[in-house]
Amino acid sequence: MLTSVCVPCYNEEQNIEAFYDRVSALREKLRSKTDFEFIFVNDGSKDNTLSLLRELAARDRDCKYISFSRNFGKEAAMLAGLEASKGDRVVVIDADLQDPPELIGDMLELMETGGYDRIATRRKDRKGEPVIRSFFARMFYKVINKISDTKIVDGARDFSMMSRRMTDAVLSLKERTRFTKGIFEWPGYKTKWLEFENNARNGGATKWSFLKLLSYSMEGIVSFSHFPLVISSVIGVLLFLISLLFIVIIIIRKLIFGDPVSGWPSLVCIILMVSGLQQLSLGIIGSYLSRVFVEVKERPLYLIMESELHDGGNING
Repeated sequence: MLTSVCVPCYNEEQNIEAFYDRVSALREKLRSKTDFEFIFVNDGSKDNTLSLLRELAARDRDCKYISFSRNFGKEAAMLAGLEASKGDRVVVIDADLQDPPELIGDMLELMETGGYDRIATRRKDRKGEPVIRSFFARMFYKVINKISDTKIVDGARDFSMMSRRMTDAVLSLKERTRFTKGIFEWPGYKTKWLEFENNARNGGATKWSFLKLLSYSMEGIVSFSHFPLVISSVIGVLLFLISLLFIVIIIIRKLIFGDPVSGWPSLVCIILMVSGLQQLSLGIIGSYLSRVFVEVKERPLYLIMESELHDGGNING
């Protein structure tokens, strides 16, 4: 049996060697159960990550790498790793050691004995995370699970092991705006969740700022729910009914009291409110339309500048 370990990397020069040492020790421990291939995907790193990956591939034939022409994002890096994988079991894990590689052994055992297609992981808590960031993260999971048919577990990590059937199902989903947490859940295959304590990065700084996480959460909502469009339609209907009510009130006041035109401050406030809601609705519709625009252009999700896959799949350009 072959297990593929896909490792997206962006500016991870401080972590590559430590990560390799940990997975090498794990490989020796599990050698009787499975062979390994490690597929590192360099996502346009600006540090020494690519040089380190070249060295690993030169001294260890189980280590392979793909290097993008520029930074295309973690979603593209994970996809490239999955597409290059050949294993019966496929693992996705970050190189920063926040996810303990030693859990791969437990994952293999559960896959063999439990008949699962996916062993997924989640953090037990958000210890060490900024309070505001943690609050918004929890709110995101509550909201998306209310408005989407695809349920996403709070604290879910990208770190997971998938069967070949599950991997092929994920690869069959060709959308270009990718939200992996939802994509991994969508196929619906039998999943087992493992919990672990939140670990600090081995080295370097996180690449996910608050604004990037906010944008990523919006991608998830738009990709896996039509509820914002429903809200936009409901707002339109409510505003129309309110306007009819105000027309009736104005006519009655004129007939009974003969009031002259008055109340321009309240009128201005109403116009501003309605205009703002119209812009909100247009923004929601525009978010969905922009994704259609991205899909129909059919641009590749990534471009490979260089690779070493030890199977005749070298690409240099």
